[in-house]
Amino acid sequence: MGTVIEERRHLLNVAYRLLGSLAEAEDAVQETYARWYALSRRQQEAIESPGAWLTTVAGRICLDVLGSARARRERYVGAWIPEPLPDRSEWTSVRADGGEPADPADRITLDESVNMAFLVVLESMTPAERVAFVLHDVFRYPFAEVAGIVGRTPAACRQLASSGRRRIGAARTGAAPAAGRAGQDGQAGQAGQAGQAGQAGLVRDFKAAWEAKDIEALVGLLDPDATMTADGGGMVGTVLRPVVGGRSIAQYLIHIADKAPGLTLLERTVNGRPGLVAQHTGISVTVAAFEVTGGRVSAIWAVRNPEKLRAWNEHAED
Repeated sequence: MGTVIEERRHLLNVAYRLLGSLAEAEDAVQETYARWYALSRRQQEAIESPGAWLTTVAGRICLDVLGSARARRERYVGAWIPEPLPDRSEWTSVRADGGEPADPADRITLDESVNMAFLVVLESMTPAERVAFVLHDVFRYPFAEVAGIVGRTPAACRQLASSGRRRIGAARTGAAPAAGRAGQDGQAGQAGQAGQAGQAGLVRDFKAAWEAKDIEALVGLLDPDATMTADGGGMVGTVLRPVVGGRSIAQYLIHIADKAPGLTLLERTVNGRPGLVAQHTGISVTVAAFEVTGGRVSAIWAVRNPEKLRAWNEHAED
């Protein structure tokens, strides 16, 4: 059974990319294992590839969750942003029994397929498109296997993945990132590292300008057509619609700084990219992911819903 348990990290990686929610991904993986252990020993032994069986079941569960999630998110207060993930190197929280870190975030591989801009585009896909695209383009599953999960023909899954790819292109996020290709292209990796360094410097300047309440400096760092989207889930106060335009965003940020004194801004890795975390009395109250285009900040996603920040506050509760 050891090999079955060892599939957990892979299943969690798949489920998070399919659902954009750490909590929902955990639930999907738990349900997958519940179904495995509900099989008799003879049924388990008859399964030629337990890993493939688990992935198929997890994929179908995620497909069902995505279908119901669309209705739930239509009733969501304000914008719905995927749940942000911390970097594993920033995790020190360990279970009392000395086991693995308490939060599953450190088991998510933070490659290009989890950056916030990419996940936001995935949200625009239909459930079937998302499953077909993620499984094939990111995890390199052949369409014959994807078909068994989505319940369509391989040809139909090829079309679904192609449609997903077009959505990525239309969102101008560059070539569709694929974990399967990442390790094969050294030049792409070096370019990504250079981009990371550039974004880190820009985010650092952004932090300094915000702390100084220097509105002109903020405007200079923001693309004139930048957008800022916030997710409070109706649980905390925030703008319900995106703030559009560099100057409007800068003015709003200065307003926030004046309205909420005592905030501490920290540079942190958010979904594999440089971002900012705002803390109040040691508690993370906002996690901001950035998209950089042409050397300026073109998009900010600010997650304030406390239910989506549990991974960032685990250590504060120990």
